[in-house]
Amino acid sequence: MIRSRWAVLILRDLFSGTKRFSDLKRSLQGISQKVLTAELREMEQSNLVERKVYPEVPPRVEYSLTSTGQSLKIVLCAMVEWGLSYQDSHGLPRTAEQKQQIREALHLVLENEDSVSA
Repeated sequence: MIRSRWAVLILRDLFSGTKRFSDLKRSLQGISQKVLTAELREMEQSNLVERKVYPEVPPRVEYSLTSTGQSLKIVLCAMVEWGLSYQDSHGLPRTAEQKQQIREALHLVLENEDSVSA
């Protein structure tokens, strides 16, 4: 289901809502079109992502998370919190400001979830 670093970053981007392919490509610096296409197809087959094609010229394709994909939000947030705790307990460098920025970003992701659900 989630086999690469790209899958996690795609989920991150889609947590905030529906995105077009070009939006995802722009956000994921360093990913090739071929890899992004393959990742999205695999995530679609795993029922994490929904692909909607609009019959326009040129064709417009949008990606959004399924309810299964949305359910991973709490898991990924827990992983980030675990990572911050791990860094603290092993003396790995990260400033208090950096940790706060990470937590604020997580809060925004969770806040978006609440507004979408309402």
